[in-house]
Amino acid sequence: MKAEEQYIELFTHYEELICRHSTPVLNAVRQAAFADFKRLGFPSVRSEDYKYTDVAACFAPNYGININRLDIPVNPYDVFRCDVPNLSTSLYFMVNDTFFDKELPKAHLPEGVYAGGLKNFTWQHPEIAARYYAKAAATGQDGLIALNTFLAQDGFVLYVPKGVHVERTIQLVNIFRSDVDLMANRRILVIVEEGAEAHLLVCDHSIDDVKFLATQVVEIFAEEGALFDYYDLEASRFASLHVEQAASSQVLVNGITLTNGLTRNNYRIRLNGEGAETTLCGMSILDKEQQVDTYTHITHSAPRCTSNELFKNVLNDRAVGAFSGRILVKEGADKTSAYQTNRNLCATRECRMYSKPQLEIYADDVKCSHGMTTGQLDEN
Repeated sequence: MKAEEQYIELFTHYEELICRHSTPVLNAVRQAAFADFKRLGFPSVRSEDYKYTDVAACFAPNYGININRLDIPVNPYDVFRCDVPNLSTSLYFMVNDTFFDKELPKAHLPEGVYAGGLKNFTWQHPEIAARYYAKAAATGQDGLIALNTFLAQDGFVLYVPKGVHVERTIQLVNIFRSDVDLMANRRILVIVEEGAEAHLLVCDHSIDDVKFLATQVVEIFAEEGALFDYYDLEASRFASLHVEQAASSQVLVNGITLTNGLTRNNYRIRLNGEGAETTLCGMSILDKEQQVDTYTHITHSAPRCTSNELFKNVLNDRAVGAFSGRILVKEGADKTSAYQTNRNLCATRECRMYSKPQLEIYADDVKCSHGMTTGQLDEN
């Protein structure tokens, strides 16, 4: 059986149950996403963008999926303690792919700000949710996004209204808890309206010795003049992050991978308005036979936008790293400044690092550069 067939069969048999435990906004895009998945399937190693990661092999095992939304017996506040010194945040939890709403932070959020479950947000604010949900992450070009979209039933939303500044960092911890091998399909939706400001830190934490497979789709919308920082401490998963930036907005995305099995990160950022700025950073420290595969695509569609991109990897033992980065400067995006750097350190002769930085420019009067360095430690 091909890896795709079990998920096609699952949705065909249990679509009604999946929809019943979700909301109309999420359900509205399921059928189109399912059709896209049937057409696309999982990305193939024959694709240049996935040549180092066999996605189908990772999804071939029979993982459990909590489509009936059974209550998982765990209190995240009892099993998770953040040991980062002097870190002051408003702490929220997802358990597998369900927002934990039995206990919420006591810290007060500014009026109008929403930090909480995606399912609840779509009930409270269906018009806002429908305007943004699944609009940045298109299902028609990537089978992994399509899979997540037709299976996701909940997630996390950070909504900051026009002109509001959230000074205290929001922290979301994804707790993996199960007695059997489990797949979690979660969504994160961030909407920072005109002139607003917020910061979000996302962490993964596993408490059981079983196999977990996570898909995650993050959509970030920064409206005109908005400022948003997104930090991500990652474990094993397949993640796609999509950013849409309006004029004069500033977005920072910083992903760190420390202890993982296999991690695939896709970053797609679009600078749609004049004067938008984005900073995209990533770092991984790998050993044993761990693997991190990173794909980035930054599109400059408007003039006078700036992007700075830096990814670093340290590899030991038989670890494998891959980086493929592309900057596209479209026609009319004059006076663009775009910089891309990938730096890697191989601590053994057995580890492998594959890197492919790329520039594609169709505008005049731009400042663009890209470069890569990979080296080994000095024998002495």
